[in-house]
Amino acid sequence: MPPASIARVLLDSPLPQLDRLFDYRIPERWREQAVPGVRVLVPLRSAGRQAKGYIVEVADEVGYEGVLSELDEVVSPAAVLDAGVWRLVRRAADRAAGVASDLVRVAVPPRQVRVEKAWLARRAESDAAARARDAARPVAPPISGYAPDAVAAALRFDAVPLAMVPGGDAADGRRIALTGIPHPVEIAPDVWVPAAVRTLAELAVATLSAGRSAIVSVPDYRDLDHLSTCLALLAGPDDTARIDATQPAADRYRAFLRTLEPRPVIVIGNRSALLAPAPALGLVAVWDDGDGLHVEPHAPGVHSRDLALLRQEETGCSLVLAAHARSTDVQRLVELGWLTAVEPLGRWRRRITPTAQQTGGDEARGRIPSSAWRAVADALQQGPVLVQVARPGYAPRIACTECGETARCTSCRGPLGIPRAGAAASCRWCGALAVGWRCATCDGERWRTVGRGSARTADELGRAFPGARVIVSDGETPVQSAPGGRTLVVATRGAEPLVAGGYRAVLLLDGEGMLARESLRVIEDCVRWWCNAAALAAPDAPVLLVGVGGAVATALATGHPERIAAAELGDRRLLRFPPAVRVAALAGTPEAVARATASLADLEGVDVLGPIELDEGRVRAIARFDYARGAEVAVRLKAEIVRGATARITRVPGSPPRRRVPALRVRFDDSEPFDDPGARPLA
Repeated sequence: MPPASIARVLLDSPLPQLDRLFDYRIPERWREQAVPGVRVLVPLRSAGRQAKGYIVEVADEVGYEGVLSELDEVVSPAAVLDAGVWRLVRRAADRAAGVASDLVRVAVPPRQVRVEKAWLARRAESDAAARARDAARPVAPPISGYAPDAVAAALRFDAVPLAMVPGGDAADGRRIALTGIPHPVEIAPDVWVPAAVRTLAELAVATLSAGRSAIVSVPDYRDLDHLSTCLALLAGPDDTARIDATQPAADRYRAFLRTLEPRPVIVIGNRSALLAPAPALGLVAVWDDGDGLHVEPHAPGVHSRDLALLRQEETGCSLVLAAHARSTDVQRLVELGWLTAVEPLGRWRRRITPTAQQTGGDEARGRIPSSAWRAVADALQQGPVLVQVARPGYAPRIACTECGETARCTSCRGPLGIPRAGAAASCRWCGALAVGWRCATCDGERWRTVGRGSARTADELGRAFPGARVIVSDGETPVQSAPGGRTLVVATRGAEPLVAGGYRAVLLLDGEGMLARESLRVIEDCVRWWCNAAALAAPDAPVLLVGVGGAVATALATGHPERIAAAELGDRRLLRFPPAVRVAALAGTPEAVARATASLADLEGVDVLGPIELDEGRVRAIARFDYARGAEVAVRLKAEIVRGATARITRVPGSPPRRRVPALRVRFDDSEPFDDPGARPLA
């Protein structure tokens, strides 16, 4: 055969048995267009069936001795699957025992024909115009709020070679855990953003000014909007590509195509931004990696932090994992020496005052101590005040008056609550009204409200401070920014709006209840929520935490939340809980789970918890293993997944075909591997 006559194709299929490259012969008519990265249509074994895919490699010989099928069509000449992204996708999928095409589907947006044709035509412009744009790169701004050159020295942008051997000495010292500056800043007249977001924008522009690309991943649209605002002032309009699942399909595809161009670019977005192609990558940054939105809900469920770590190893670029409160995963990497901790100058440390440690014998007025009432009243004379609460709605929980058990829906067993003042009690899961409710435990017919949600808190504060404007921000009514003046903002965790100049006081309520949540990561989650809310206050504003004491309160009062992460990590090492070890959650039929756990039995350092029953016919087990065993565990579990997917289904004669349900599902590094309130141990 002539050179480059064989195309090795990745099929766009979620089936684990098809997770490999397939060889196809390239017909003469497609020889010029069939290059690595392009979309293709290929035939399958069944007559007349076609599959979508991507050419990953082209070769001039093949080990297969039979007759190869030919490519049916090259869909487009645009090479959308970048070679570096393919290596990252393959490695991430193998690490999680997943299917590479599931990650490619996240990395490459659906094709928009008109957008792509316009982009291909624009690519034909002269080299002189491209050089003129490169000459107009923005000048690197100073990195504000840190010791002189501390961040730049750790990143060493000018020392990053284009070709980097993963793990080489040149990569040492360019991976940092950055603690964000905890207050808002004004970047233009009447334009305010969180200081930590400005820092990430400055780092990205510094990378671009050195002729390298940068990728910045943030958890939600609020952070992304603030980052876009900063970069609009610091970089040129064509220097930034925003890749966001909430964008219109055409805009997202247009931004994705910009990342394929050879010119350096700043890529911003959510999880998918970390899979974007970026030429001469110089920086990968992730903001607030502890946020649950960084966890990919779909298979194979790779975390943004893991993608960033893998990409740094693949490219040798600089890595920044930034947050106001360090996660235990980042703390582990700091203690191993893999990351270098960089913190703001001392005056920028945010100290949170626990009311439980205040002197003076303050008595509680409801759930708010008198000292907190005075602080709110004084602060309202100067400007807006933020009050963070645990839950939305009016009464987030209803309990039986007789036995105290949570009142549950008679239809789906979900918890009952009251969404707003004057509304009827209803299920928080299915929305059914609590008509004719009786307690399933004691058969009681009366219930009482437990706790106060955002709406009820707003009502109470509005009566306590007449004349103050009261704004509620939660998941149902999110508010991006709030006005100044005499304003009380009641917000649930993560929904706190930004105000110009920062809040004059921040009151963190329901701390005791938030810490009572059953979760492995409850303490670090609460610390992260509190620190993120505190970072919205003005530099000299008080931040009060109600109902929390002990070591957590002490660390927050001294401005050292990283000590909490270190203590949590130490406890988990003793108990062999993540991130001290890796975990894999296995769910499926009892037979499939038993085979999967048996396949790991001879591996040293691997232990299995369970199985426990989930629902009818399904069980779950959790495998814990050291990081060094991760590759072996993934290979063996992937083999069991393929075995279950290819097993024949016994069909009863005369019955309709049954929908195939995977016999085994595996999820690595689940953020909450032990959280399943409906599970019960098997006898």
